[in-house]
Amino acid sequence: MNGEYPGPGGDRMVGLGFWSRMERRGPGVVTVAGRAVRAGSRVRLRPSPMRRTDIMDLVLDGRVAVVESVEQDDEGAFHVAVTLDDDPGRDLGEARMPGHRFFYAADEIEPLDERDEAAPAARILVAGIGNVFFGDDGFGVEVARRLSALPLPAGVDVVDFGIRGMDLAYALQRDYDLAILVDAAARGQAPGTLTVLEPDLSTDSDADAGSGDGAARPAAQADGHGMDPVKVLRLAAELGRLPGRVVVVCCEPAVAPSGEPDEDVLVELSAPVREAAGHAVRLVMDMIAENAGPASRPPHPEGGDMA
Repeated sequence: MNGEYPGPGGDRMVGLGFWSRMERRGPGVVTVAGRAVRAGSRVRLRPSPMRRTDIMDLVLDGRVAVVESVEQDDEGAFHVAVTLDDDPGRDLGEARMPGHRFFYAADEIEPLDERDEAAPAARILVAGIGNVFFGDDGFGVEVARRLSALPLPAGVDVVDFGIRGMDLAYALQRDYDLAILVDAAARGQAPGTLTVLEPDLSTDSDADAGSGDGAARPAAQADGHGMDPVKVLRLAAELGRLPGRVVVVCCEPAVAPSGEPDEDVLVELSAPVREAAGHAVRLVMDMIAENAGPASRPPHPEGGDMA
């Protein structure tokens, strides 16, 4: 203890000081056995038998996990939130769902040696967005499905988020260097046309902060049953973190969903959008290669569909 944190109950007289500390982001890094551990670090779980008697702790003993965040409580103790390295539902843990995300004290984890001393690989999130029941709106989901079947370099996560906007906002809180959102978007072009957009994530906040009317911008909200990438990005920013770079790969749909309650269910992509999905896979793999190295690009037939 260095005096920065009061003893138990000592802060109750301070009032708002306690809640101000509670809403701060965690320190981001903790030193364990002389090594820095941060979000994205791989560790081996070593639950303390003196503090843990749950059967789950016995099952997880020795398992490899990935650090999701580092937190520090009001008394200065460090706690590490982790997801299991081999958990097929790891994206649920990243979305802070119970059963896929676990907390350990700093002395209950063992940092793993890196394979080499080179700089860590870029961490990239590829997010497939869309509703598979509205035909071409499922474009992003189809691209994510095809990418998941390909060999990908370490540090690249491909996740089908569908219409789970809140899950995507929480996933963006991890230390990704690049997020590639893949979605269908009507922009008045020929069906199947691909467009790459790179939103200026600082524009809205800067403009709002500099407006002289004194009016506060309403807090961003993501629909739990829908997906608006713009709202999700705003919410992620308000939660505290966005990747260093965000790119949106859009495809012009042949038929855009109307949103009417009686809209017909259509589970197949139109011909031009299905063809565009193959081109989008190659485009995304090129983006990954630019950030993770040329070796990350798997060979594919020239002009092939990569389906």
